[in-house]
Amino acid sequence: MAPRARSRSLLLPICTILTILIHGAHSFYLPGVAPQDFINGAELMVKVNKLTSIKTQLPYSYYTLPFCTPSKIVDSAENLGEVLRGDRIENSPYAFNMGDAKMCNVLCRKTLDSKTAKAFKEKIDDEYRVNMILDNLPLVVPIQRLDQESPPVYQLGYHVGLKGQYSGVCALLHLNFPFLMCWFFLVLTLSGYMQSKEEKYFIHNHLSFIVKYHKDPQSNSARIVGFEVKPFSVKHAYEGKWNDEKPRLTTCDPHTRHTVVNSNTPQEVEDKAEIIFTYDVEFQDSDVKWASRWDAYLLMTDDQIHWFSIVNSLMIVLFLSGMVAMIMLRTLYRDISKYNELETQEEAQEETGWKLVHGDVFRPPSNSDLLCVYVGTGVQFFGMILVTMIFAILGFLSPSNRGGLMTAMLLLWVFMGIFAGYASTRLYKMFKGSEWKKIALRTAVMFPGVVSAIFFVLNALIWGQKSSGAVPFGTMFALIFLWFGISVPLVFVGSYIGFKKPAIEDPVKTNKIPRQIPEQAWYMNPAFSILIGGILPFGAVFIELFFILTSIWLNQFYYIFGFLFLVFAILLVTCAEITIVLCYFQLCSEDYLWWWRSYLTSGSSALYLFLYATFYFFTKLEITKLVSGALYFGYMLIASYAFFVLTGTIGFYACLWFTRLIYSSVKID
Repeated sequence: MAPRARSRSLLLPICTILTILIHGAHSFYLPGVAPQDFINGAELMVKVNKLTSIKTQLPYSYYTLPFCTPSKIVDSAENLGEVLRGDRIENSPYAFNMGDAKMCNVLCRKTLDSKTAKAFKEKIDDEYRVNMILDNLPLVVPIQRLDQESPPVYQLGYHVGLKGQYSGVCALLHLNFPFLMCWFFLVLTLSGYMQSKEEKYFIHNHLSFIVKYHKDPQSNSARIVGFEVKPFSVKHAYEGKWNDEKPRLTTCDPHTRHTVVNSNTPQEVEDKAEIIFTYDVEFQDSDVKWASRWDAYLLMTDDQIHWFSIVNSLMIVLFLSGMVAMIMLRTLYRDISKYNELETQEEAQEETGWKLVHGDVFRPPSNSDLLCVYVGTGVQFFGMILVTMIFAILGFLSPSNRGGLMTAMLLLWVFMGIFAGYASTRLYKMFKGSEWKKIALRTAVMFPGVVSAIFFVLNALIWGQKSSGAVPFGTMFALIFLWFGISVPLVFVGSYIGFKKPAIEDPVKTNKIPRQIPEQAWYMNPAFSILIGGILPFGAVFIELFFILTSIWLNQFYYIFGFLFLVFAILLVTCAEITIVLCYFQLCSEDYLWWWRSYLTSGSSALYLFLYATFYFFTKLEITKLVSGALYFGYMLIASYAFFVLTGTIGFYACLWFTRLIYSSVKID
């Protein structure tokens, strides 16, 4: 009974972990902020955020366009992640009161000149969207699916306007079709139709807001659970002279219950055009509770693809695990236990190839200092990603906390510096090094220095475009302080602790004279084997990589960290196993220069990541501006560099463990 009880005790935590991961694969999160109750008539603060475009990837402040402004513009406090994302949250002139529905509320009247008209046209050309926030919920535009029973798809923000041609048939069509059919004729130009007419620009100047709330019957208060909008373009008209205090429109009049339901006569953007901005507010009772209000935003409709990705990756892992198991059985069981019982001379040569290089296998590599630095940086990355994913799976990095993920990763990177210093110095001391301070300094400075140089160039390009995505000098100073004020000292502390520990002893002695490496077969060429080694780790993650790139560059939510954690675990195993397999083949061919090759074998997957990012750029994105393209490839270069450091370190430690294991288990004469 004892073995069965022990197996049950082992299976219980494994099942528990898998249950947590499967639940985490679906959008589990903690709300992140305390709920706010509103009584009838309570004022609701509507805030405006940045203007975003997937065509330019350059965010702009809302008030860079001549929209209606409040009497005084007030900036909201932003965390470090929000600033780096380009968020600029400010108050707005929209006046909402809980439960108080409004119809045809006039916001302001603007008369465009050539400069402001050009500004609107440029943003419409680049398909910019306006982002707003109410009670920490982002504004969304619901798009109904073809399957009417399925829940709608939500797009973040509404377009500033649309570009196309007014065909003159909208007034007729809207009687039998929704207003979107009218807009279909306005944008036919984008598909190459109706080229006979001049292209025009139309602005969304009437917003029909829907605020969804969940009412508490006991306290008679309500909590906001949804914030939606339907944008319209309407050329408003009025009788007589304009009265700022009591404007009365003929195109939208609450007294006659004449409201905007379509875009029959859209508002053009042109010089000297008079634009009247209006809005409606409707309040709808909802069964959705406050704790679940983000579920609609995070609705995952393609979970089968993610499971396919997991199964695909598991097949790769099982294949590699079989090879590793076979190698371990052969090396540890046959080579070590029955070394003198080999049946044929041919088998002896095959089986003893790795043993012949025992006197050179632990000889320090060339550029060993640089290897120590890269390994330490990889440990820092691994710690940051692991802790971030654990917090995300447990729901602490709520989507309602804008910029929280980026802030958490930056802070974790800084505090993981102690492990970077420790790992790099331990390896350095194993190589018989003595100048630990030099290694500590290079570990603390090299990778952040390269990233900072690229980031500074990209930030200068963003500054040149006058985008809100440019990092201000105050934030730049805060980043430098985190680097030199916290990260660098922690790296030195870790290095000091690591250097004070006894050096790691090699399991076998190293010969004084290096052994000559025999001529290798073509398939054991370092460049070839390194490039081959990176294919499988990349193949384990490339499907999930598509969704990550989509969330980053197409402005969508990504909150399926359960799937991501499973893929990350599979990536770790794949990197370790492919490196062990190729390292074994290398040692069997009497090539003992495995240190750098083990790092580069799994690290080469970063090359495929960058190539895939290039493929994604040309097939999925519509970026045409040179600056936007430079931003994309600059940031993807940083991401690929980080991926190289992470995967290379995993492969290196796996190979180090493997070689120490097999050479410590065999008796050397």
